[in-house]
Amino acid sequence: MPYHEFECSKCIPERKKHAVIKGPGEDLTSALPLGYLNTIPGSISERGCAYCGAKHVIGTPMKDVIHMSHGPVGCTYDTWQTKRYISDNDNFQLKYTYATDMKEKHIIFGAEKLLKQNIIEAFKAFPDNKRMTLYQTCASALIGDDINAVAQEVMEEMPEVDIFVCNSPGFGGPSQSGGHHKINIAWINQKVGNVEPQITSDYVINYVGEYNIQGDQEVMQDYFKRMGIQVLSTFTGNGSYDDLRSMHRAHLNVLECARSAEYICNELRVRYGTPRLDIDGFGFEPLSASLRKVGLFFGIEDRAQAIIDEETARWKPELDWYKERLKGKKVCLWPGGSKLWHWAHAIHEEMGVEVVSVYSKFGHQGDFEKGIARCEEGALAIDDPNELEGLEAMEMLKPDIIFTGKRPGEVAKKIRVPYLNAHAYHNGPWKGYEGWVRFARDIYNAIYSPLHQLAFVDISKDEIPTNAGFVTQKMLSDVNLSEEITSSDSLREYTGKYDIISQLRGKTYPQFPPAPQQLAVV
Repeated sequence: MPYHEFECSKCIPERKKHAVIKGPGEDLTSALPLGYLNTIPGSISERGCAYCGAKHVIGTPMKDVIHMSHGPVGCTYDTWQTKRYISDNDNFQLKYTYATDMKEKHIIFGAEKLLKQNIIEAFKAFPDNKRMTLYQTCASALIGDDINAVAQEVMEEMPEVDIFVCNSPGFGGPSQSGGHHKINIAWINQKVGNVEPQITSDYVINYVGEYNIQGDQEVMQDYFKRMGIQVLSTFTGNGSYDDLRSMHRAHLNVLECARSAEYICNELRVRYGTPRLDIDGFGFEPLSASLRKVGLFFGIEDRAQAIIDEETARWKPELDWYKERLKGKKVCLWPGGSKLWHWAHAIHEEMGVEVVSVYSKFGHQGDFEKGIARCEEGALAIDDPNELEGLEAMEMLKPDIIFTGKRPGEVAKKIRVPYLNAHAYHNGPWKGYEGWVRFARDIYNAIYSPLHQLAFVDISKDEIPTNAGFVTQKMLSDVNLSEEITSSDSLREYTGKYDIISQLRGKTYPQFPPAPQQLAVV
């Protein structure tokens, strides 16, 4: 077993089984780190908690909801506005955060009265909003506050409002992934089936595991609408509370992030017989295969292929321009659970970068299986790394860039490694054909930033060059390229707009004739 032991973690021998280097010819039986286990004491994990996984990842992207946390104000503040879950209702869910602000006296005497008071106060402050999600935290769970009873009492007194209760305190799982599971099951138990939707198409889907980071959901929704598919609900990016109560009427659940939302898809299949189809919105080939699968399910493959042909012709020359300049660059792929396998193969094949490491703070064994299977030999896979291990890995691997969250990303910058925010993006959206080119452009801009080159000058001892002229990104990236590539008429840099989402929101779509009725077989 090719375990990798970090020097900084030799005092914690259990950590050795949480890092693996993929050797020549090794498969998943010999190159798989342990994952999704309780954090090892002393390792100073950077994981999030189960409450964070429920509220921050899945609950908060619902756009027309008051998101109330029953606990200290720090809990809700920590999960507010750190991801760009935009929406088409002026980003209501990003503008405000709500908490009952429990203090020491409430821990001693209870806080149910405080909770009821806060719920009513929030509804009065936003009289046009009649929907609320209510989250349990460690503090209120440990003292036994019955938030379900309080929510029910408010709904009886105010019959026009509806409240969803999520009992996912921070200690409810090994990491934020435990919260994903809890909110999935709570939603289908409490709310699905309570609203009957208006069906406007012969082809109806729920788009599940999509959180509309900088408009990802709206890009994918555009493709579905161009195929004549009705997106009944999105779980949960840019999703409406009442639309999500009607998930039981979809013909198909299209699942993007399996790590966070496969649970509700599986339950919808068991309870309502709704099939599940896993897709991938990142990368030209994975996205094309996904659109074909959806088209095949409904028998409208020609509509899917028309989109694929149009989008590929428009954006492939721009992707190839960046690929020529990114070939051989090394990346540490350190995002959440699913992106390590959504991206690993696609960025290597379509952008030419070498994935030298993957990691996840909360990924399950299945995430590592898929991620490592798509990595090249020599890749270092790490489960739940801490800051010191991350620093040691970067010193050993010497990547040109890392894709990760803000906290480890800022640490990387201190040792002169540029990073892209894998959780909230830099200049997204990154899904879709154009989005994938935007991702490549962001990688290019980070690696070849002339400003970044200054980071390698130590002003305490290095002589400051005075004879250096003006330097551009293209001067840095094209210095070793052939004239055939640099003067190519077919390849070009990204030509899209800064804001590609606004134009989608007012777009009209073709009306397709009704699908032919299938004769019943007797």
